[in-house]
Amino acid sequence: MHWLYLAIAIVSEVAGSSALPAAQGFRNPLPSALVIAGYISAFYFLSLTLEAIPLGVAYAIWSGVGLALISVAGWVFYRQAMGAVEIAGILLIGAGVVILKFGSGAR
Repeated sequence: MHWLYLAIAIVSEVAGSSALPAAQGFRNPLPSALVIAGYISAFYFLSLTLEAIPLGVAYAIWSGVGLALISVAGWVFYRQAMGAVEIAGILLIGAGVVILKFGSGAR
């Protein structure tokens, strides 16, 4: 169940972060509400994961997967450039997350 909580935390953080540009400095109410709700949900579910997953592992996965997904969201929704270097970086982050997950002994 804790891995599900971590997945929810990641999706919530990505949703909140993806809405930040549309919030326009919190002047646009609907995206601003999504940012706030996304971050509250993200930290709540991240805190639930820490009952079973070590902090370093949970945070590394949360931030690494979140960074990769935010990069893709920026490319899809905001037409931000993503070249070979960015893609290589995302793949390296993914490899690091996998190594950390399976090398940590976290269950």
